[in-house]
Amino acid sequence: MKKKRSAPQRKLVRKTGRRRAAASRSGQRDAIGFRSILVPIDFSAHSKNALKYAVPIAEKFRAALHLVYVVEPTIYPADLGFGQVVLPGVEDELREKGAEELEALIEREIPRRVRASCSVRTGNPHQEILREAKDREVGMIVVATHGHSGVEHMLFGSTADRIVRNAKCPVLTVRPEVEK
Repeated sequence: MKKKRSAPQRKLVRKTGRRRAAASRSGQRDAIGFRSILVPIDFSAHSKNALKYAVPIAEKFRAALHLVYVVEPTIYPADLGFGQVVLPGVEDELREKGAEELEALIEREIPRRVRASCSVRTGNPHQEILREAKDREVGMIVVATHGHSGVEHMLFGSTADRIVRNAKCPVLTVRPEVEK
């Protein structure tokens, strides 16, 4: 049997509804509204799939999309006991190529009605993604998981896991598509 609401409760519900409508008309954002979404891209099919999830969310909330690609420092073990050698020329090439690919991805995958930008960072992927999120004050991160499990997950870790554990904003993780 349904419990009837008293008249004062019904009145309160109606007033609350009006306030929400008035607040949204005045330009205030809902409690879950945000202005920007960060999408880490490594150019894998998984990260491009995460972007496909981020685009309609950005459209719905009128948020800007920001794509970030992280170049991991390239360190080669040297012979003759000189220690590790860093080859900055390789990193520069990767940064340049990454920026070009991000621009092309924006042109191909993101409709013009959605504001989009991109950047390339160098360093540890999860740390740089979290720095980018903090620097840009993003409202959400949409990141792909690569589906590693067991020993592979233990050896390589998961960038997505580290982002989820340490992010200061909501994180949407997008699993790899399940093959049927």
